[in-house]
Amino acid sequence: MNAEILAVGTELLMGQIANTNAQYLSRRLNDLGINVYYHSVVGDNPMRLKQSLKQALERSDLVITTGGLGPTQDDLTKETIAEAMGKRLVLNIDVYNGIAAFFARQNRKMLENNAKQAYLPEDSIIIPNNNGTAPGCIIEKDNKTVIMFPGPPKEMIPMFEETVFPYLEKKTGQIIGSRLLKVFGIGESEMETRIIDLINSQSNPTIAPYVGDGDVVIRVTARSKDREEADKMIQPVIEKIKERLGDHHIYAFDGEAMEEVAVALLKEKGVNLSVAESCTGGMLASKIVNVPGSSEVFDRGFVTYSNLSKIQELGVSEKTLETYGAVSRETALEMVQGLIKKTGTRAGIAITGIAGPQGGTDKKPVGLVYVALCLDGNLECHELRLMGGRYRIRNVACLNALNYLIKRLRTL
Repeated sequence: MNAEILAVGTELLMGQIANTNAQYLSRRLNDLGINVYYHSVVGDNPMRLKQSLKQALERSDLVITTGGLGPTQDDLTKETIAEAMGKRLVLNIDVYNGIAAFFARQNRKMLENNAKQAYLPEDSIIIPNNNGTAPGCIIEKDNKTVIMFPGPPKEMIPMFEETVFPYLEKKTGQIIGSRLLKVFGIGESEMETRIIDLINSQSNPTIAPYVGDGDVVIRVTARSKDREEADKMIQPVIEKIKERLGDHHIYAFDGEAMEEVAVALLKEKGVNLSVAESCTGGMLASKIVNVPGSSEVFDRGFVTYSNLSKIQELGVSEKTLETYGAVSRETALEMVQGLIKKTGTRAGIAITGIAGPQGGTDKKPVGLVYVALCLDGNLECHELRLMGGRYRIRNVACLNALNYLIKRLRTL
């Protein structure tokens, strides 16, 4: 089955919002073994939308649209597509009552234009929307399928997962199972060199490496009749990749973020953690607390940006700062020692560095970062020379800190 994703919205063409829906849908359709050959974007114009739909149906079996299902006058996706496919719009009383109930729960008055959202193409399959007022729908005609979603991802994604994924799964009769290996501490080129023969000889499963946000991702994918069979096909390939790269470079085998792996290990080992951050400015703490259940192991975090805060909050000596500077191995070690003394946690991480774009010197360039780690009284400090813009330096510094923590925890 070949598919096209057609996003509707002038705001997309103007660059006011990013088309994240297309990225998400492409990934999930791939999981179903559906080939996505085209992405299209059209503004809120009935004539151009009708032309785009006609072209999409000529070259694709499945067309998925996002956007244009709201209550306002420029929300014309449903009306335009229904007309193009020769379908009348009819009132669905169940949908109408659901919209009314939605407004009642919000203690808001339902306006007349919201009733417009309860008119749907005849004989269509309704896609319930539990997070908004615009339902989606599926139209099947002449061996072609059109699926319409509202634009907001918080509405579209649950609608796809709860209704459309099972619907498409039955139609395809196969699934594509995938595992995402997350790799850190080795560059993409070196990683590819180590597994290039596996990539070149791939058929089913397939191996696809790509650069992530500071790490490298390896996607191993298998087409099969069910997920259990796909897992059996994928596992031997993962074992071969592990042999080539080593467990110390692979930190996740199911696409987990590094902070998720770290929090899970902290829980497993019964270790609590505190952090002190200078150049990362709370980014490390933010990553950790973004993981559900992190409150079980994360004690507290300090943003000690100024020299004075390092002295007052962490007990870093003025002499150390005068002699070696805020960005130094000595300061990082005193930061983490002061942190552990103050919090009493078994593990502590301190980060200090120069994130740029200004502030660097020949001796201490932008991207110089020190990460100090203390676990059960054992100290270590790592010097990093990072490249990129301010955000990337801060982000990769946090990833390195988490990676050091993960490695130490795995030795307990």
